[in-house]
Order: sequence, then structure tokens, then C-alpha cells
Amino acid sequence: MYTSKTGHTEELAHCIRDLFYEKKIEVRLFQIEQFPLQDLSAFDGVIIGTYTWGDGEIPGEMLALYQAFEAADVKHVVTGVIGTGDSFYPHFCGAVDAFRDMLYVHSRLAVTLKVEVALQATDFARCQKFAGVFWNKLENSVSHHLELI
Repeated sequence: MYTSKTGHTEELAHCIRDLFYEKKIEVRLFQIEQFPLQDLSAFDGVIIGTYTWGDGEIPGEMLALYQAFEAADVKHVVTGVIGTGDSFYPHFCGAVDAFRDMLYVHSRLAVTLKVEVALQATDFARCQKFAGVFWNKLENSVSHHLELI
């Protein structure tokens, strides 16, 4: 699942999704408004895509998801976080860091990926590595319902 203000995080989420598709791994891609928060603990794997707001903050539309992860039984869920941001700001991709720190405690955090402003050709190898690390951790799960949030 993802949220995107300028389209950069959306593009990154689509890139990661396409890498899974290339490996014949079926995933569902949700905009945050479409994701059924009440079903969060039913998934084996979830990748969160977020931009960073203001001075390193989680965007308002992602706060309910953040709180859902804190409240739900998601210890079994393999998670990853992707995001875009501008290193001009003091806390580069701060929302990615905030999700990372919380998910480390509440889920099976596998990997994070931060991209400077917009996806560049040079980021493709990093996206491939992200997808590989995430999938390797998820492979140990019994079933595989992967969501890009």
C-alpha cells in the first residue's frame, strides 16, 4: 500500500510491484485509502510506500495505518518500507524511518528503501535488492499474500 503526493512514491511502488511480477509472484497494489485496515493481520507480507511530509513527518493519510500496526497482532507479518524524499530537509525520508522503527518492534521488518526525490535508472539495482531481501524473508512463511500499501 502506498500514498504519494507528487507521484514519485507511486512510481517506486509500481517498480517494486513489477519486480515481483517478473518473478511470477502475485501481489496486490493498494492506495492507502483502498486498503482494508481491519484485515491487516491476515497478510503474510506488507510493503508500505510513503512520502515524507514537512520536516520528516508521516503524512496524515498514513497515520491510521501506523496506529493499526501498533494495535494489531502482526508479529508474523513480514514488512518492508519504501519512500521518496528530498535530502534538502533535515530528516531525509523521515516517514520511512518512523515506520521502520515501529515495524521493527511490531512485525518482522525485512528491509527499507529510500529514494532521493524521484526514481532514477541508478535506483533500479537497489529496488531489485529490496525485492530480493523482502522475498527471501517472506519465503519462510506458510502462505504468501503480499500487499504493497
